[in-house]
Amino acid sequence: MARPINKFSAKTVEAIKDPGRHSDGGGLYLKVLPDGRRQWVFMYRWHGKQKEMGLGAYAPVNVPKGVKVDFVSLGDARQKATDARAAIAEGVDPMAARRAVVTVPEFGVFADELIDQMAPGFRNEKHLAQWRMTLGDTYCKPIRKKAVNEIDTDDVLKILRPIWATKSETASRIRGRIEYVLDAAKAKGFRSGENPAVWRGHLALLLPKRHKLTRGNHAAMPYTEVPSFMTALRGRVAVSARALEFTILTAARSGETFGAKWAEIDMVAKVWTIPADRMKAGRTHRVALSDAAISILTEMQKLGSLPGQFVFPGAKKDKPLSNMAMDMTLRRMKSDVTVHGFRSSFRDWCGEVSTFPREVAEAALAHIVGDETERAYRRGDALEKRRELMQAWASFCNLA
Repeated sequence: MARPINKFSAKTVEAIKDPGRHSDGGGLYLKVLPDGRRQWVFMYRWHGKQKEMGLGAYAPVNVPKGVKVDFVSLGDARQKATDARAAIAEGVDPMAARRAVVTVPEFGVFADELIDQMAPGFRNEKHLAQWRMTLGDTYCKPIRKKAVNEIDTDDVLKILRPIWATKSETASRIRGRIEYVLDAAKAKGFRSGENPAVWRGHLALLLPKRHKLTRGNHAAMPYTEVPSFMTALRGRVAVSARALEFTILTAARSGETFGAKWAEIDMVAKVWTIPADRMKAGRTHRVALSDAAISILTEMQKLGSLPGQFVFPGAKKDKPLSNMAMDMTLRRMKSDVTVHGFRSSFRDWCGEVSTFPREVAEAALAHIVGDETERAYRRGDALEKRRELMQAWASFCNLA
């Protein structure tokens, strides 16, 4: 008795959400991944071996806004399955036949193109740059020239093992991004089978358990050492040094400083207004600028201060500083801390030395304080109180 095919209707397919393989019959399955993504696969046996051929993605979820993603309809998937069954009937492995026609891209080429497609969905340039760097030659050089269908578990382990213990957070992100790229390659029909970069049930058995980072993991300078550090920093003549000094004085995140444009700065009111799309919490944030911060901005105006220009320009025209510029300044100063760690230095100073309320310090860091009801009643951002706080912080930083 022949097995039924074409079990699905369009509505049935749309309703399928449970992880696993769901059969349409005739070897065609809708495969739902744990993260909700759905892919068409064709299952068949060839010379006694079970094989899985990817036929493309179906109705992808969580696609970044503005990104166009191709996907395969139920009808298209059935046609591909029919073609595959016809090839088998003629004694041809459908995967081998497809490889003979389809040019499988190299990992580096495919990853770069995928990142370009995803670019409009990134919140800021720093995040985009991190994807490009971690999937580029810095870490993934051994696989960038390798076809995406040839990458196996050993390839992934060769990239991860050297940094798994020393750069655990970076290694974890690289693993996840490689997994994403290879999943996309499978959805495009360039590879089949299990993803060699998947963690659960695979790499988790081959790599030691990663130590979870706790809050405050960024190496921070004790606040008592900040004044002498600032004295040394002011002695350096470079845009990156001024950017770092400004970041410390404003307790800002590095990405907020790199992306700052003159349109955000009000030199008269001494306020820096960072738009919501550049903030981690997705909310507009006003920074009260101390006299010391204003002095740095006055110095930077000499390099150009049109509204659309970056406050801290990079070497290339109309481009900001490299997102590694401040880190390099710290390295040159032989300071074993991170830029982000100065936010912890500021917070420790607020709690141990200053007399300002906790809520004011947290507001200066653009942290969300209290539950939804409490925030509804606290509609202001305590700008003037924060102005006093930031002036006091600047005075402390300038003690040496």
